[in-house]
Amino acid sequence: MALRGPALRLLRALLGHTCQQSRSQSVAVLGAPFSRGQKRRGVEHGPKVIRDAGLIDRLSGLDYSVHDFGDLNFHYPEKDEPYMDVKSPRTVGGANKKLSTAVSRAVGAGHTLVMLGGDHSLGLGSAAGHAQQCPDLCLIWVDAHPDLNTPLTSPSGNLHGQPVAFMLKELQNKVPDLPGFSWAKPFLSCRDLVYIGLRDVDPGEYQIMKDLGIQYFTMRDIDRLGIQRVMEVTLDHLMARKQRPIHLSFDIDAFDPLLAPATGTPVNGGLTYREGMYLTEEIHNTGLLSVMDLVEVNPVLGASDEAVQATASLAVDVIASSLGQTREGYVLPSESK
Repeated sequence: MALRGPALRLLRALLGHTCQQSRSQSVAVLGAPFSRGQKRRGVEHGPKVIRDAGLIDRLSGLDYSVHDFGDLNFHYPEKDEPYMDVKSPRTVGGANKKLSTAVSRAVGAGHTLVMLGGDHSLGLGSAAGHAQQCPDLCLIWVDAHPDLNTPLTSPSGNLHGQPVAFMLKELQNKVPDLPGFSWAKPFLSCRDLVYIGLRDVDPGEYQIMKDLGIQYFTMRDIDRLGIQRVMEVTLDHLMARKQRPIHLSFDIDAFDPLLAPATGTPVNGGLTYREGMYLTEEIHNTGLLSVMDLVEVNPVLGASDEAVQATASLAVDVIASSLGQTREGYVLPSESK
């Protein structure tokens, strides 16, 4: 049984962790305003609306030292023709390379990092940069979609549906070389990946998950098992062999569209608010969260200002819960007796 909660935090305090030392009170926020991994413009405004919804104040209220690194500026080549039906490969590859460098630098400086997207193609650069500092990381991908298509299986050619394929060592012979991606080398074993919240899976993705034996939980599994059991199995699967840093990549479309309407690929029947908060609380309780992504908030797609605000506020709640905000309350260190 994997250690979690107070027991794990005590163990870490006694033994330390190669990628977690001195990071508990320092959080860095990095915006990645990028939308070329998919066809719907507007998701590049995600970092701004999440910040405007009160993210920095919320994290500061959790007694963190918060460092807002602002937004990355991305280069957009004048010509970026499709390659093997993959859209904007040079632009997406270049953006992820730049993000990878920035994430590696922040993690190396000792921060817990929050990356604000942007579309989910950015998950590649974020996790790759994290892996440069923490090669033993594990990945929890919370999403309605597995984003596991290869350029050969993708029905759309959009790279926001393919980032995980570029990460997996087991797929290195299945992913063709794309212009803009020469820097990207596989760094993750399929046994170090868990999906939560799936409910829209392409045939090629399903075949890969089955062939590789990837651990995943669809919404049917969550209905059947309950979110408590899903998180127990997830953390036992990832931590049974050893404790290591967690990379949480959270697509806001994991939630039901009634809760998160301002997003590009909504799918009915998603996570409830309580399920999302429990999931992130349990990840925080491991004491091992090192980097998290919050992606696919698209204010242009909100039907009203209220819809945009609801989606952005939900994103803030997800991030705050991942970093220690609890529904049962907490006492700041300065207020302890």
